[in-house]
Amino acid sequence: MRLVEQQKGDEENVKDRGSDQVILVGEKAFIRIASAIPDVADRSISHHIFKALVGDEHGLSLSLWSTYISELLKVYQGRKSYENQVSLQLSSEEILCVKSSSKQPVMKLEKNIARPGKLILTSKALYFEPIGLKSSKHPMKFDLTQDDTRIEKNKIGPFGSRLFDSAITISSGAKSETWVLEFIDFGSEDRRDVWHAFISEIISLYKFIHEYGPLDDDPSIYDVYDAHKGTRRAIRSATKSIARLQSLHCIGKLFEDPSKLMLFSYLQSAPYGDVVLQTLAVNIWGGPLITQFKQENKSGKLRPLEHNSSDMPNVRDIDGSVYLRKWMRSKSWTSNSSTLFWKDTSAKKGIILGKNLVVGGFDTIEKASLTCREKTQTVEKTQETIDAAMIEGIPSNIDLLKELTLPFMILTTNFEKLRRWEEPRYTVFFLLFAYTVIFRNLLSYIFPMFLMILATAILLMKGLKEQGRLGRYFGKVTIRDQPASNTIQKIIAVKEALANLESTLQTVNVSLLKIRTIALSGQPEMSRDFALVLLSASIVFCMVPFRYICAFFIFDQFTRKLDFRKEMVKKFNIFLKEKWASVQASPVVVLPYVANDSDGKLVALTEETNKDEINLVEKIQNVKSSLKP
Repeated sequence: MRLVEQQKGDEENVKDRGSDQVILVGEKAFIRIASAIPDVADRSISHHIFKALVGDEHGLSLSLWSTYISELLKVYQGRKSYENQVSLQLSSEEILCVKSSSKQPVMKLEKNIARPGKLILTSKALYFEPIGLKSSKHPMKFDLTQDDTRIEKNKIGPFGSRLFDSAITISSGAKSETWVLEFIDFGSEDRRDVWHAFISEIISLYKFIHEYGPLDDDPSIYDVYDAHKGTRRAIRSATKSIARLQSLHCIGKLFEDPSKLMLFSYLQSAPYGDVVLQTLAVNIWGGPLITQFKQENKSGKLRPLEHNSSDMPNVRDIDGSVYLRKWMRSKSWTSNSSTLFWKDTSAKKGIILGKNLVVGGFDTIEKASLTCREKTQTVEKTQETIDAAMIEGIPSNIDLLKELTLPFMILTTNFEKLRRWEEPRYTVFFLLFAYTVIFRNLLSYIFPMFLMILATAILLMKGLKEQGRLGRYFGKVTIRDQPASNTIQKIIAVKEALANLESTLQTVNVSLLKIRTIALSGQPEMSRDFALVLLSASIVFCMVPFRYICAFFIFDQFTRKLDFRKEMVKKFNIFLKEKWASVQASPVVVLPYVANDSDGKLVALTEETNKDEINLVEKIQNVKSSLKP
């Protein structure tokens, strides 16, 4: 009724205003005002609902608001007609959503066999009615109220392959049957994601009830006014979240992550979400004490239950509603954030008219939700800094790569100094160490020793960092920004980069073609010589111990630059280059492109584009030559 009255009032206001006047509502106003109607927006996720409705616009228009309200009314009216569409007789469950379509069916996979059917979601379970099976008299049921129920997105395909990303998997313990449901949607993946959010909300709802609500057989729920109706209020909150997501999906205003529009699913993983769940529990199950029940302590005296423990007393809402200590089974009540929050709630601000109505202030749910939004924004900003590390531009990425590979370049430079005998003392020490390792049969310990040294260095860095000895900016990668350039200079830089890339690709292709010639006997003499070299190397590796081969390799590398071998190495390199240059590349045949009749227009367009590109390149060359001094 409140939604109908709200929609009629909006339509009357539109008629009173000018048709050319557009008034947009901002996010803060929407969060404050729309949350007053629980069916329209919840205080904890109202900012996500606003973002889903607005999208890229600057605010919420009245026409979009009316569309959203109208679709929400259709969702609630449609739930009343579900009883005529299904054959289920449910007394204690409310049917929330029914999915049955011949064009986009829901498939249930059992032993690689897909069975189409009708999927029904209620406030407690998920039902599947197979289509076309006369032997199935009753639909299959999956209970969603268990604590160990899990749901996850899944990829499926024929013969166990993971080809199509369009399914969900629901499981509940080791003994329960696992359901694999595929949502065939040729338009997008929205339908699978929406149903995943629906089912996740029901699962998260009962996790919230089991963790924060009183037990079903707890008699103390009748000592707090209306506490025995708390479970129904929690279920009603979850069903409203599902209705809101249904309406947003119908008007095409789906959020990038539908689970953020679900109350309990979102708070299960949101920063500071556990405190928001505590405020919801106090709001749902809390109320005035209707009996002064007491409990006996160790001294035999009687005292009120709310003073039974100084460490964890009963929680009181801003209006004096009581949430009993014995209901606090969740470990989140002992966290520091929870303790600080409930201490701050003792300072009341504004005029309190009720637990959900405060003039000039915020109620507990609004306070916790505000902190949750602030912490979420902090996490998003952190993610933005990570995204900012993805540097754009070829020159900047080259500079970043050089900076990251600097330690390896330093190692390479120092090793070259050892090879060149620039500091003979260090070279002699290195050779003594290397030959000691080789001839003492210590090669098998080199890799484990390297891992130990690496682990020790990492732990040492960790300790120095914790002690603050490395400075605030240690480990920060710094590169110079590229100089400002105009469009012509950018085009020239891209052209030169593409030319260098083309040259590199040509060199690699020629080398691969020469290797192909040798392998496939394109030049029999070269193939024979190469085969003899490989055969000789295999004989050497078979007959000579590996340590002598390593010793000879080190001797060769560290004597190449010495005077008595320099001329010999130079002649050998010239010989190898001449041999490699004499190897012919395998012939490459380029077949002409044959265009079909349907591609005639495309070919003509491509020819015109190529002419334009040639003219543009000529102009760039002229500008480049004029820029040179």
